This record gives sequence, structure tokens and C-alpha cells, in this order.
Amino acid sequence: MTARVDLDCTTIQEWAYAALDGLEDARARIDRLNVFPVPDGDTGTNVYLTMEAACAAVDAALTQTRTRASAATALARGALLGARGNSGVILSQILKGTGDVLGDIPEDHPVDGPAIARLLRRGADLAYAAVARPVEGTILTVARAAADAAQEAVDAGVTDTSEVLARAAENARHALERTPELLETLRMAGVVDAGGQALVVVLDALVEVVEGVRRPRSVAPRAVVHPIEDRREVEYSGPAYEVMFLLDAEEAAISDLRASLDELGDSLVIVGGERLWNVHVHVDDAGAAVEAGMSAGHPYRLRITYLHTDEQVDDTQARAVVAVAHGAGIVDLLLEQGVHVVVASATQRPSTAEILEVIANSHSSEVIVLPSDGDTRAVAEIAATQARADGIRVSVIPTRSVVQTLAAVAVSDPSARFDDDVVSMTRAAGATHYGAITISVREALTSAGTCQPGDILGLVDGDIRFIGKNSDETARELITSMLAAGAELLTLVYGEQASEYMLTVIPRWLATEYPLVEVVVHEGGQPLWPLIIGVE
Repeated sequence: MTARVDLDCTTIQEWAYAALDGLEDARARIDRLNVFPVPDGDTGTNVYLTMEAACAAVDAALTQTRTRASAATALARGALLGARGNSGVILSQILKGTGDVLGDIPEDHPVDGPAIARLLRRGADLAYAAVARPVEGTILTVARAAADAAQEAVDAGVTDTSEVLARAAENARHALERTPELLETLRMAGVVDAGGQALVVVLDALVEVVEGVRRPRSVAPRAVVHPIEDRREVEYSGPAYEVMFLLDAEEAAISDLRASLDELGDSLVIVGGERLWNVHVHVDDAGAAVEAGMSAGHPYRLRITYLHTDEQVDDTQARAVVAVAHGAGIVDLLLEQGVHVVVASATQRPSTAEILEVIANSHSSEVIVLPSDGDTRAVAEIAATQARADGIRVSVIPTRSVVQTLAAVAVSDPSARFDDDVVSMTRAAGATHYGAITISVREALTSAGTCQPGDILGLVDGDIRFIGKNSDETARELITSMLAAGAELLTLVYGEQASEYMLTVIPRWLATEYPLVEVVVHEGGQPLWPLIIGVE
């Protein structure tokens, strides 16, 4: 009699948590295996956090509907939303294959061996399709090996769920052992692929749940089975930044986005559908990657990580500056100055969790936070309070504009005492008056009179001082008023809607009318604000 184990909603939940437990046990060892595509030692952690998000999603789904389809769909969606790093994004697609297949099986029909073969094949196919330039010897190879073994078992007449899964997991382990033969980076480092190892842990967890027997953990040691004599540490020389974000966009925009990001860097993975996409890429120009996302749709939960490990310090660093940025050009400018950036979009300010994550990822014992926006200050303060509870010394300097943030960053001195640095940066920010040009979207009573939708607004230190019909004229009038009391430095940050007049005529006019004022120009790329002005 053929034995079948039903992968119902409870079993799926048990599998998710068994995988999470296995990844927690193996996390540090998998991190040590991590040399490709970047030797940044975080694959185990990234996959663990991805699975943690998947578990939370399954828990939430089962409080509403206890069906196989709801659990399987939640598993995949939770992994997609919570995916971290290259391997985490690929794992989310493997789990999506599971969700696609299990979601189509009637609730009263047990999951048999052929269904297991289908879901493993679907997951492997989706994983390969998601990667712009697939590389063998990685998690992709291990996923395909598992699918191949499952299909071979079914073709041989095996329909028992446990047996098909066992053969798939065993072949995945064999493929993992062979990854150094396929990828020179692994061979020279004397390790197996970290992402592939994480997938083996996830597959073993599924076998455990189906068989009802806890299996020995198959976490490979740092050295492979046949160590090579010339094993050596791997030096990374690829793009400088890892950029990840969720994207709300139409599917029609994704092909252009994929092409744009593929030109900018490597390790490109875009997964998702139905207006929700998870984007991962390694680039030298992080701002350009963010800008590409903005062109395609609405990016959010943006994370930018510096990848050159030769300049990173694993132990806690002395001090970091964390700043919120609203445009691709400002992102680049701040990154060049060593600032850890929280990227905000036009319609959505960063959350407490996003700011807290960047604080934690700075690996610093002291952190200075620059919110760049009055409305973001409260969120930054909450994040700082939580970080302090975790033992990090944090101070929030209430910068209300990007020009105040730039002024603060310009005087930052990591070698100074923390309190002295905070005081110096606070003074620089406070000494910078800020102005901006924007467009009114509704009728409102202001200190300059009543504005109508479409009017051009000129703001000084957050207060509306000018209402006009022409953005160029209003910009010139605003600058004149801000320079009336005298100034040494004028900073112009151009947004994505800056006019040719603002870009070319205003700087020439300033050089003629205010020859003693130093003018600094930045291509900020911020939305909604064609021009932001700083006066010191």
C-alpha cells in the first residue's frame, strides 16, 4: 500500500518552523561559508530572516483561514516581502513554487510524490528565471538537483511522498558537495556554496516533518570534502553596493527595469508579480539603481549595503552617521561621504523599523541620526530609543531639510568626543536656513495668502513665504529674500522637476549679483521639490 503524508496547513506551518530552527542552528556556520557572489558573511543570517518572515506570514494567515492554499500562499508571500540578500530572494521563489503547486491541489486531496516533484520543479524554474545571469555551483544548482531527483523517482514509479522527498534532499546534498567543482571561487576558498547549504537545511526540515523523525543536521564544515592545497581567502572586487527594495509597479515596467539594472551592475534578481516585486542588485551607483526603481514604480523598504569587506569591520565600529535621503543624487552624495542612508520615497516616509535596521547594520556603538525632514524626526526618535535599549549610543539631530543634513555631515568628526561631534553638527545644521520650491495640490490659507491647486509655493524654514504662478520667477524671488541678510555659502539642490532656467540661468545670475557668496550645486533628484536651497 502506498504511504502518503498530507501536507496540510498544519504541516506547512511545522515545516516553516522546522526550517527556521535548522537555519538558526546553522546560521553562523553558513555565514562562514559565504564567499560568492560577495564574501560578506551574511547568507545564513539573510536566509534565516527570510524564513522568519515566512513563518510570521503563515501564522497570520492561519488565524483567518486554515487551508493548505492559504498556508502555502502565505509562506511564499511572507518570504517575498521579507527576503534578504541574493539567496533570500532566490529562496522566496523556490517557496513560491511550493505555493503555486500546493495551492492548486484540492483540500481533500492528499499531496503525493508527483506533487512533490512538481513543486520542486516549479520552484527551481522560478529561481532560475528570476536571476538575470544564472551561475552554476550556487543555490540554483542545488534546487535543480532536488527537482531532478524527485522527477526521476516519480518516473521510476515512486509515489510515496516521504521517499520522493528523501531522494530529492539526498541529491541536493550531493549537488552541494559538487558546487566547488562548478564555481572556481568556492574551490579556491575551500567551501561549498552558502546559499545551497541553506536550501539543504530547508529541504531536510521538510523531510523531517513528513517523516516525523528528526534528521541529523547536514551543515557542511568550512573545508570541502577534498580540500585543495592552494586554498585561500577570497577578495571581492565587484560593485560597491547591494541595493534591495520592494516595488509597487505594473508588470509592463519590469522588463525595462531589469534592463536598466542589468547595465548598472550584477547579481540582479527581480521576483514577484501582481504589482509587488522584490528587487536585488549589486551596483557601484546606488543612486542610479534607486532612480531606476522610481522610474518603474513606487519603491519602498529600500536597503543599501556597502559590500567591500576589506573596508568593513566585523567588530563594532566607533561611530556612524545615519541620514534620510529623498533623491537618487543625494543618496550617492551621502554614500560617498561614508553616511549610512535610509532612502525615502516621494509618498512614503521611512518607518521606525527601517531607520532602526540601518542603525543596527552600521555595526557602530555610537550613531548620529539625521532625519532630513521635520515629520520624520519623531520616527527617528523612536528608533533611537529602541537602539539605546540594545546598547547603542544614539543622538538624533533634528535636521528639517536635506541642506541641513549636508551641513551637519560636512562638519562631522568621528575622532571627536561623541558629545562634541553632536554639538558641532547641531550648530552647523541650525545655522543653515533652508528654502524650497514646490507646487500646491490644494487650496489653503497660508501666511502669504490663499494658495490654489497648481500655484508655485516658496518656503523658508518650513513657512510659506511666496505664492506665484511661475516656478522660475518664484525661485529667484525666494533666493533673493534668503540672501538679503547676507550669506557666505548658498547650496542649491536640484530635484527631478528642476527647469532649465533653474539649472543654468540662476547660477549665472548668482555669480553676477552675489560674487562674494560661494555657490554649491547638487543634482539631488528628489521628487516634488524642484529646488531646495540652503543658506549659511
